Amino acid sequence: MINDRNKKRPLIERILKRIYRSRIFNPTRKYFDILREKIEKSIRFEVMVVVAICFVLSFIFYGFLNSAMKSENKQASISYDSQSVENSAKSYVDRLQKSDGSVTLKNEEFFKQFFATIGSNAGTKAYITDLDGNVIKKSSNVVEDKIDLFSLMSGVSTVNYDNNSGKQLKFVYPVRIGEDRCYFVYEDSPKSYIKYKYYESSNSFLALILSCIVFIVAFIIITNKKMKYLDEISLGLKQIAGGNLDYKIQEKGSDEIRNFAANINYMSKEINKKIAAERRAEKTKTDLITNVSHDLRTPLTSIMGYIGLVKDGRYDNEKTKDEYLDIAFSKAEKLKVLIEDLFEYTKLNNDGIKINKSQVNVTEFLFQLIDELTPLFEENKLSIIKSNVEEKVLVDLDTDKMLRVFENLLTNAIKYSYKPGNIIVGVSKKDGYATISIRNKGENIPPEKVSKLFERFYRLDESRNGKSGGSGLGLAISKNIVELHGGQIWAECYGEDISFYVKLESIKY
Repeated sequence: MINDRNKKRPLIERILKRIYRSRIFNPTRKYFDILREKIEKSIRFEVMVVVAICFVLSFIFYGFLNSAMKSENKQASISYDSQSVENSAKSYVDRLQKSDGSVTLKNEEFFKQFFATIGSNAGTKAYITDLDGNVIKKSSNVVEDKIDLFSLMSGVSTVNYDNNSGKQLKFVYPVRIGEDRCYFVYEDSPKSYIKYKYYESSNSFLALILSCIVFIVAFIIITNKKMKYLDEISLGLKQIAGGNLDYKIQEKGSDEIRNFAANINYMSKEINKKIAAERRAEKTKTDLITNVSHDLRTPLTSIMGYIGLVKDGRYDNEKTKDEYLDIAFSKAEKLKVLIEDLFEYTKLNNDGIKINKSQVNVTEFLFQLIDELTPLFEENKLSIIKSNVEEKVLVDLDTDKMLRVFENLLTNAIKYSYKPGNIIVGVSKKDGYATISIRNKGENIPPEKVSKLFERFYRLDESRNGKSGGSGLGLAISKNIVELHGGQIWAECYGEDISFYVKLESIKY
């Protein structure tokens, strides 16, 4: 399993990890950690490292290939040993000079031996002249008896040992033999020999081409996983563009490419949310038209019916006429309340209402409202019971708007309570928040319906019978008002106990 996980890692990461684990690397492990972190976080830095590694690999390969492709060649050329001719001339001069005056021109035996050695070399000529150019001693192959010293001096060879053509060389040295001053002349042709020059040749251009290929192949291998991941992202974008907004691109690594994939996933999620919201808004619009049409049509039909009876005189007496008009007026009032609720909800939902907060003792505020509704409680045979009520809980709220909230919750409790019965009211403070609770006993509300109580136009009576409920906007309006105050409102139902809670931020005092 571990090996499989290692194989899935990028090649560069595996190479660096092996170097990291080596003992040689221990002293510089800290710097390697910094390098690895930069590689993981930055795709730009990772590309730089990949290029550097590929360059090093191709450079090493170029050096190896260039060395392997070298060939050794030799070139033959004819050279002449001019140096040996000059050395021979100097050696003979040295023999004459080292005689230290013991040898004179009259010493025939010495010169016989001296020239005998020179004469044994074919093409070699040597002779001694006086200051006037008369040849006084010579080797056996010299035929001249007198020479022109001026011409002789001008013909003395200047030897270029690196470049000579093998022509005969002539050297003239002034010497002293006994008491006589003379000139020693030495002529000889240098010996030729074959000289070999060795040099190396290589095909550097081919090695360079192959090294470039190695660079490209190494780059492709090292970046293969990243390129596959980019292909995955590209396919994911095609899926999303095709309408599959639930498609999620796998997020790998921790560099900019991962952030790119995460942003695409976030974009897809947000677009999906907006499309779902638009669908819900469209459905809500349809429901709104349907519900408003129903809720407006029912009282309007009744109003028109009863007014039509009065208009046509279809009543027995004035008492019946008054009853018809009272019913029509009652329906008109209900229609007015529905229109006002709809208008207020629209303003709240579109941020059309601003709240004006002031510091209020929410306990005193709530029970003042309860006192005003006492006749309604008595009419429905309901009693108010205080439970866990703190006398002073200060809250910043808009009294007009929050009055609507508590009035909605209390009238809702009255409407759906068992009669006779009790409504339990509580006001508590904890952790900087004030919680107001209103609880009554009534018919059990299933959990799936409890979660929908604060939706607009929702009624427990799905038949939308006008006798069993109001506009269906009261709790939705209450929720918007509480949220404008930065609070929360929710409902709970356990058995026949139905509770509504409002949580607002309290003020320290």
